[in-house]
Amino acid sequence: MTFLMVGLVSFGGGYAMIPLIQEEVLNRHHWMDAAQLTDIVAVAGMSPGPIATNIAVAVGYHQAGATGAVVASVAMILPSLALILAAGKLIMRYRDNRLVKSSFFGLRPTVAGMIVYAAILFAQNSGMSLAFDWRTWSQLAIFAGSLFALIYLHKHPFTVVLLSGLVGIAVYG
Repeated sequence: MTFLMVGLVSFGGGYAMIPLIQEEVLNRHHWMDAAQLTDIVAVAGMSPGPIATNIAVAVGYHQAGATGAVVASVAMILPSLALILAAGKLIMRYRDNRLVKSSFFGLRPTVAGMIVYAAILFAQNSGMSLAFDWRTWSQLAIFAGSLFALIYLHKHPFTVVLLSGLVGIAVYG
C-alpha cells in the first residue's frame, strides 16, 4: 500500500519521489535505517530502469523477499500507468490551452526543487555534513568533477559513475 500511495501522489520522476519514499520507509514505517536506504538509492540510481521502481523493488525485497519485491514494483508502477494514460489523452486534447501551458511553467521549477532536495538528503545521508572536514571537501570535489565531466566533457554517465567509484576507492579505501 505504501508504494501504491507513493506512485499515486508523486510527480516529477523518480528522483522527485525520493523524499516521499524516505519519509515512508524511514520515518513512518521504520523498515530500515538511513544508511541502508542511502545504499539502496545509490544502487538504484546506477541500475537500469526507473530509480523509484528500483528502490521499491529493493525495499520490498528487504521486507518480504521476492514476493515483496514484485508487489512493491507493481504497486509503484500501476498508478503511473493509469495516470499517464489518462493524462496523455487529456494533454493531447488540451495541449494548446493557455492554462495548461502556463501550469507547466509552475510545475517545472517545483520538480527541479524536489530533485535538489532529494540530492541534499542523499548527500547528508552519505556522510556529508556542514562541518567541511577533508571528507566533505573530497566529496564536493568528486561531485564537481562528475558534474563537469557530464556537462562540459559530455562523458557518458556510466563512465562518470565508474570513475567516481574508483576515486572513492582511492580516497577512502
